[in-house]
Amino acid sequence: MAERLFILNGPNLNMLGRREPHLYGRVTLAAIESRCRVVAGELDFDLFFAQSNAEGQLIDWVHQAFDETAPVIINPAGLSTRSVALYDALRMLGRPIVEVHLTNVFARESLYQDVLTAAAAWGFLAGFGAEVYEMAMRGLAAHLSGGGRPCG
Repeated sequence: MAERLFILNGPNLNMLGRREPHLYGRVTLAAIESRCRVVAGELDFDLFFAQSNAEGQLIDWVHQAFDETAPVIINPAGLSTRSVALYDALRMLGRPIVEVHLTNVFARESLYQDVLTAAAAWGFLAGFGAEVYEMAMRGLAAHLSGGGRPCG
């Protein structure tokens, strides 16, 4: 039976492919989702993939992941540096969380470098573009199967 996996995307990620392509590339969120669905099939994940510009909606989905005891991959985007509420929601999950960012937030302006939500994560990937999603899925699958190293 497939394990449920939530991949959640925060504000402005619906604009990928059009927003600052010199930073984020030309790949769209729909293309990322399509690739994630292929990888989910390979790894036997039942994928819930969603994006919202609303902090409260992301928190509701984290609560749903809690109720379904599902691991989470999250790109909180701009909420990563300021959302105590999202951080608190992530902290209550009893399953691994991987935070991903398309760009290397630590090589960007200082306002992107204080990544609050990452403190709730088991793993963190940044700077590899859209590939961070697949990398996170594969790392998470290895960890859940007992083949990954402990982190955190």
